[in-house]
Amino acid sequence: MNAPHDPVLRVVDVKLHFPVQARLFRGKDAAMVRAVDGISFEVPRGSCFAVVGESGSGKSSLARLLVGLAAPTSGEVWLDGAPLSKCTRGELRRMRRRVQMVLQDPHASLDPRMTVEQILKEALVVHALGDGASDRSARIARVLNRVGLGASFAGRFPHELSGGQRQRVAIARAIICEPEVLILDEPVSALDVSVQAQVVNLLMSLQRELGLTYLIITHDLSLVGHMADAVGVMYLGRFVEQGEAAQVCRAPQHPYTRSLFASVYGSVGGQPCDGPLEGAVPSPLALPGGCTFHTRCPAARRLAQRGGDVVTADGDGPAVPAICAHHTPEPRRVATEHTVVTCHFAGAETIEHV
Repeated sequence: MNAPHDPVLRVVDVKLHFPVQARLFRGKDAAMVRAVDGISFEVPRGSCFAVVGESGSGKSSLARLLVGLAAPTSGEVWLDGAPLSKCTRGELRRMRRRVQMVLQDPHASLDPRMTVEQILKEALVVHALGDGASDRSARIARVLNRVGLGASFAGRFPHELSGGQRQRVAIARAIICEPEVLILDEPVSALDVSVQAQVVNLLMSLQRELGLTYLIITHDLSLVGHMADAVGVMYLGRFVEQGEAAQVCRAPQHPYTRSLFASVYGSVGGQPCDGPLEGAVPSPLALPGGCTFHTRCPAARRLAQRGGDVVTADGDGPAVPAICAHHTPEPRRVATEHTVVTCHFAGAETIEHV
């Protein structure tokens, strides 16, 4: 049994690549989508780890790996010290009870033909929980009270509920299985602003009461600052910045992280910064060489204006330092020993205001 400070979830150099076209000609390799491209992190028991990034960065693909819905191309996911790749089918089934997932859209994740009671009972039956019908009914009543609905909601169908109520049912379905880890994929983004805070407060209360470990997939930076203990900022399948959430939110070091905060708050650390990022996220079928962020990086553009060895990004884009275009940066610790950044110039005064 792990000590309380040991990681309940450990991810080691995990990659998830998808071939997207057949080999039409002999000797020609199939194109690959690098949805997740070398991710490592640990989540201590009872803590909350947030994964942040734009759409298309690979966040949801990472979530699928963590709950066993996809097998990694390489690397390993460890749950409570056990590698998932070595689990038998029966062991994976038992693992899925311990790691539950709450999806973004509660309307799509709940079967419209089933009542709330049937939805929750199905979870108990699938995982062989509960000693007979009366015990299962009691468990359902307790979990509905715990998520703030009450037993009177048991006979309702999803279409009879509001968005916030449906998400509470989705949370109830997850915790009724008595999990250790909850994967929360954009848990409040589909809700009205008026109920988002209520659901966040519910999740934080459940974490304290049940000792849950959370991994949140989100693009909501305010949610990260409110709930997370640690954060990984993801861009094109990789973490570009990783560290304690308070430190990253207070003083982000990577130009991408700083741009994300600037697009929401208009400043970083009280200092004005450049506007939102220009251009779209590059295709995962044709990742830029060197630092994958160099085609959109405002810091690289500003550094190129100072002269030195520069090249044109993607052949016809803005000028950037040659090291950014041709050399992949290695993760290194900057600012504090708890922040790891993948950038050639991270921590340098020259990129402070992006």
